[in-house]
Amino acid sequence: MFKDFIDIDNILVNEEVLRKKFTCDLEKCKGACCTMESDYGAPLLGSEIEKIENVLPIVKKYLSEIHLEYLNSHNFWFEVDGDLMVSSFNKRECVFAYYEGDIAKCAIEKAYYEEVTDFIKPISCHLFPIRVNKFGGDILKYEEYSECSPALENGKKTKLTVAQFCKAGLERLYGSEWYKKLMKPTKD
Repeated sequence: MFKDFIDIDNILVNEEVLRKKFTCDLEKCKGACCTMESDYGAPLLGSEIEKIENVLPIVKKYLSEIHLEYLNSHNFWFEVDGDLMVSSFNKRECVFAYYEGDIAKCAIEKAYYEEVTDFIKPISCHLFPIRVNKFGGDILKYEEYSECSPALENGKKTKLTVAQFCKAGLERLYGSEWYKKLMKPTKD
């Protein structure tokens, strides 16, 4: 077994996911997860492409003119070495980012919470800052980003771990029974 990992039903979870305190603080980070500079956007599952295509006409209503222009001439996703990713605009913003004031947010998620779609957002975004790697099965790791330092400070106040903060995404991916097993070691 990998050092510092626990096995929950053949899914390896880095113990940092259970220990590190984390709660987003959008007022301070300004939605950095939607605007991190990179050649690559958020990872996508193949099954998510069709789901996003289905909600795209609704989601476009929340996007800026510049993002709409981009989407009219580019796909919202691309592939590199077999990995699927959401496109980013100017190697900076997710193509689905929109702004409320100076805070970047997800237009897909906005449509979901306004109950006009049934797809919340890509699972990699729902799990952030957890990343799922494949190595003979799923391996979950906390990925630390300097842009998320306000979330680490806020996590000290809320006392939520990364796993607790990402509960909805983890349950969406693996189910509530799996999540209960994951959390059991932290209660012993």
